[in-house]
Amino acid sequence: MLTSLLLSAGLALMGAGIGAGVVAIGAALGIGRIGGQAMEAIARQPEAAGKIQTAMLIIAALVEVVSLFAVVVCLLIALNAGNIAFN
Repeated sequence: MLTSLLLSAGLALMGAGIGAGVVAIGAALGIGRIGGQAMEAIARQPEAAGKIQTAMLIIAALVEVVSLFAVVVCLLIALNAGNIAFN
């Protein structure tokens, strides 16, 4: 029983760590793609640079919020797994 409890807590910690890593990679790729596409759009239409840049910053902020939420969820899973293992 103790072995299975520790194993499940360990797997939860590992899953939380992997999840946080995947979230960070996904957010970095998403923001990089947003920035690259915005630069291409500005190069094609320089007169719309202000609108494109504003939209780019808003979308990048939304990506960051979603990634922060996912990392917090992973942190809560990790903390909950630690409490299960030590109770």
